[in-house]
Amino acid sequence: MPNIEEKAQVVAEIKERFQNSTGVVLADYRGLTVAQVTQLRAQLRQAGVEYHVLKNTMVRRAAHEVGIEGLDGYLEGPTAVAFSADPVAGAKVLADFAKTSKTFAIKAGVVEGKVVDEAGVKALAELPSREVLLAQVLRGMQAPLVGMANVLQGPIRKMGYALEEVRKLKEAQA
Repeated sequence: MPNIEEKAQVVAEIKERFQNSTGVVLADYRGLTVAQVTQLRAQLRQAGVEYHVLKNTMVRRAAHEVGIEGLDGYLEGPTAVAFSADPVAGAKVLADFAKTSKTFAIKAGVVEGKVVDEAGVKALAELPSREVLLAQVLRGMQAPLVGMANVLQGPIRKMGYALEEVRKLKEAQA
């Protein structure tokens, strides 16, 4: 059985992970086979997400030290925790895995220090990827500029049409 110093060190490591992560997802992994867990870990690793099975008391202590309130109710039964620098990455992978698995369930999540329930994590997983969101923002920023360029080209275009008509009239007279 670990002594107090070892437990304090584990709590400090979990606390550091909480501080370095913008997205944390808690899940109930009961009933998964070794092959399923291996597959899940590979998917999470590919998305840049750390996945650990941790003791609820250690997670509870670390969360309280970091200042995260409201997580205690979700720390019942077996708990796996996914830590991610991207708030959406872990939620996406775990939500997709939960759709295909009958026993795996998402308990809750922490996004930027705020606790969200299972529905909040699933809603977060439904968000478009970071690249898509950036493209939408850039399109929104670009649209007024394109509109302004078209408006500014209007008088020049009309001048060109007028000059073309003058040229046609002169050719017809000659």
